[in-house]
Amino acid sequence: MDLQTLWFAAVAVLWIGFLLLEGFDFGVAALLPVLGRRTQDRHLMLRSIGPLWDGNEVWLITAVGAVFAAFPGWYATWLPALYLPFVLVLFGLIIRAVAFEWRHSHHTAAWDSSWTWVITTGSLIAALGIGAALGATTLGLPIDADGTRVGGAFSGLGWPALLGAVAVLAFSLVHGALFLALKVDGDVRLRARAFALRWSPFAALPLLAWAGWVHLRSGTPLTGGLWLLAALAVVVTWARAKVDAEGQAFTAWAVLLLASAATIFGAAYPVVVPSTIDAAFDVTVADASVSDYTLTVMTWAAGVGLPVVLAYQAWTYWVFRRRLTADPVHEEPVEAHA
Repeated sequence: MDLQTLWFAAVAVLWIGFLLLEGFDFGVAALLPVLGRRTQDRHLMLRSIGPLWDGNEVWLITAVGAVFAAFPGWYATWLPALYLPFVLVLFGLIIRAVAFEWRHSHHTAAWDSSWTWVITTGSLIAALGIGAALGATTLGLPIDADGTRVGGAFSGLGWPALLGAVAVLAFSLVHGALFLALKVDGDVRLRARAFALRWSPFAALPLLAWAGWVHLRSGTPLTGGLWLLAALAVVVTWARAKVDAEGQAFTAWAVLLLASAATIFGAAYPVVVPSTIDAAFDVTVADASVSDYTLTVMTWAAGVGLPVVLAYQAWTYWVFRRRLTADPVHEEPVEAHA
């Protein structure tokens, strides 16, 4: 495998890692108004992702940084063409980060409710924006021979972007529900499991349609097999959730993302940004890549640093592996205030 292909695969892995880990963060936050019927329930849901959400966001920084370092031509075409959705993603991530920190600075009902809604809103914006950007990138952007977007700020936000946005959000909602069913106990666990059981077959359809679209356009027998694996994973998710096997259902839903994303990236290769104007204007791996020397240096650096990062994050998940329960509310007796 040449270094250009290796780094294309590395970028794909980083994006898959981000969607897999940050996906349940987005899902849990988006489901706060749906599954968090009581203050204790919402607090429990936020506790489930509290030690994890900021570390999961590092995958986004690393994925975009890898595109910039390994494929500057891809970066130079991609981000300016999708400036609006990426600005919305940054806005969503910023307000949810502020809300996570500020929500615990006071303990009044109005304060908690306000910042909880900010967390939900920021997560929805970020999930939709990332989905729109990835959908438009893999399905096509209106770029010319110079890799410049043709049209106004909204020219890249057509049906491909809409499909990607819906696919990422729908996946994240069920992913978050399955994570809650696996991570917490009590009424929230039951409601999360019921949500995943009801909506998982429908939530998988946009992602399967996205992967199938890319495969039909430029896929191979291998990507076709991966797409079938993704479809089978949906059936397994539903079947295991029905018998309360939350861990197996969560794993199967993760396989849906892994197989679908592998279908998309595998079928798209070697094109990194297809043009909807003319296929001759497609940006390929060879067009966008830096020199082999630079890729070699990056490979050695990644080989040293990546295992350390992965080990640290795995340790974090191990430390916070226990199932959580809602703390009971104890009211002080009236005599204590006499």
